[in-house]
Amino acid sequence: MKKIFLYSILSFFSLSCSNNDTDAQTKTEEKYQTKNVVLLVVDGPRISETWEAANKENIPNRVNLLSQGVFISNFKNNGTTNTNPGHSAMCSGIYENIKNNGTELPGYPSVMQQWLKFTGADKTKAWVIASKDKLEVLNDCKLTDWKGKFQPSVDCGVSGNGSGYREDAVTMTNTKEVMKKYSPNLIVINLKDVDSNGHANNWDGYIKAIKTTDASIKEIWDYIQSLPAYKDKTTLIVSNDHGRHIDANGGFAEHGDDCAGCRHIEFFAMGPDFKKNTTISTGNYEQIDIASTIAELLRFPLQYAKGKVIKDAFK
Repeated sequence: MKKIFLYSILSFFSLSCSNNDTDAQTKTEEKYQTKNVVLLVVDGPRISETWEAANKENIPNRVNLLSQGVFISNFKNNGTTNTNPGHSAMCSGIYENIKNNGTELPGYPSVMQQWLKFTGADKTKAWVIASKDKLEVLNDCKLTDWKGKFQPSVDCGVSGNGSGYREDAVTMTNTKEVMKKYSPNLIVINLKDVDSNGHANNWDGYIKAIKTTDASIKEIWDYIQSLPAYKDKTTLIVSNDHGRHIDANGGFAEHGDDCAGCRHIEFFAMGPDFKKNTTISTGNYEQIDIASTIAELLRFPLQYAKGKVIKDAFK
């Protein structure tokens, strides 16, 4: 009888512990509603022509969408203020001064690679979709254990790295086609027209491109809400790889140093786990924090990253 009683007690505790483990796992899995993250990078606007314009006249869609999301007013790129280093920092959580011409891989794996390894998902479930061909390097890294492995799908430039840039309208069309066909859980998008018009010293074109990308943000958000795989379970993060020189430092045509215009960038986001109608002006958040925040939302461990989770944005 003693043996039977002891066995019953042990069985009870074993079952209780098992149930507790299951409950803890369930709570972890249910912590966030986000199942997908879309990072949309508007390449190279100055904050002075977007959120800090007198009447925010160039970003009416973001102004309206703020009722559904979060804006961080003092967000910074504290690394190299160029396209490839900026995108790499957002994706890996590490600042690196990699070459800006698409001939050098990031040193460390991106959130896409790490998510693919963790989940075992097919490569069509993570994408880099970019107007700039050189950003195809975001699908790999130099670290030995990761190079050539767990690579996301890519659709960059005219037809891949070295093929040249394409118009943002093509990138928008391709993004929606990928979303509809593959329902990726993780997408990084680059829209380059703002930066291209800035480098061309075309002020009118630069402003027009800012307005067009603002409309594109609403277009992507509306498309997200139209798809059952994405509706109410997708977080959209909008940011920049870099800004542009302040007028006193050469003006809007170029970028690449540590002036306030180059460093001050956007963080605007909407999703089921984020606050609504909220502007954050504290916390010293920066570009490398995006990777950590994506990993937190999608519930997977992120190695190597130096950033922090943007906790103030969460409900």
